This record gives sequence, C-alpha cells and structure tokens, in this order.
Amino acid sequence: MKEMMKNTGILLAITIAAGLVLGLVYQITKDPIAVQEAKKKQEACQEVFQDAASFEAVEVEDVEETEWADAGYSQESIDEVMSALDASGNLLGYVITVTTKEGYGGDIQFSIGVRMDGTLNGMSILSISETAGLGMRAEEVLKPQFAGRQAEVFEYTKSGAAADNQIDAISGATITTNAVTNGVNAGLYYFRTRLGGVSGNE
Repeated sequence: MKEMMKNTGILLAITIAAGLVLGLVYQITKDPIAVQEAKKKQEACQEVFQDAASFEAVEVEDVEETEWADAGYSQESIDEVMSALDASGNLLGYVITVTTKEGYGGDIQFSIGVRMDGTLNGMSILSISETAGLGMRAEEVLKPQFAGRQAEVFEYTKSGAAADNQIDAISGATITTNAVTNGVNAGLYYFRTRLGGVSGNE
C-alpha cells in the first residue's frame, strides 16, 4: 500500500511538473506565434490588394444554410473578411478568405481581393494539399487567371477560355479547378449579398 502511494505521488509530481513546463513554454511562444500569424495574414492581404495602405477586420455575417445551398455553395465557407483601405482611410474593397471542401486532397483555403466595382484583384492560396504535378499547379495555372477579372460567376472550361468569365482548367485536375472556381464564386456571392459589392456584369 505504501509502495502504491509512493508511486502515485511520484506520478502526480511528474504530471504537475510537466504541466508547469508546458504552461511556461506556451507563455513563451504564444506571442511570437501570434506575431507570425498576424504577419502571414498581412502578407496575404497585401498580395491580393497591393495598393491598400491598411486592412481592418470586418465581422463575418452568417449566411443561412438554405440560402448558401440554394446558391450552390454548400461545400464552401467564408472564414474571414478584411476591409482594404487607402492611406486616407477610404474603402477600396475587401479581402475575403474562403475555404472549400471540394478539393481532391482535402480543404483548400485562399484569400481573394475584390474591389468595390466587382473586379477580382488577385488570389493568395493559403492552404492546399492536392496531387503533386496536377492539383498543386493551382498556384501556377489558376491563380493568375483570376487577377483583374470581372464576373458575377466564373466557370471553367477544358477547351480554352473564350469568355471573360471562363477559366482554363488545370489539365488532369478538374476536381481542383472546380473547387477553386466554386470557392471564388462563393466569395463573390458573399461580396455582392453581404458587403454591398457590385457585380462585374451590372
């Protein structure tokens, strides 16, 4: 009995010590981690809105599941919205972070910059785990195609883009192309319906 109590006491002491060490490590690292996350977020915003002087967080408004599904975006979500401001504090547009669950290798998260006239300023891919040499070419193939484009709804094609709202699909990676295109469209839908944005076709 004494031996059992002794071992229990030793285990308890080890557990408390480990907890204290983990707590200390967390306190030491949480600020640097927060700084790095803020820096990464700022860089992503700046990438899609290079002429903005500052960015401010905007509360993400809930969209009813039925509305989201009816619009065709049941697999997409709006994670974060930042207003893009010029040096005088005037609103240039928004940076909208979207996650789509339609990727071949899992969720794909990216930010898009949208000007108030509906121009898609650019895209920054934040997280992607698609197939190497296929879906992972989204950065190379899809990202440049959206920059500077205006459309209410984008679509992809395998036969060569012939209209302003068409995007050339990644060869051999239709699922990834579809996921990214739907994610962009979800972001634009949110922009029009919740942020007072103007469609590129209006």
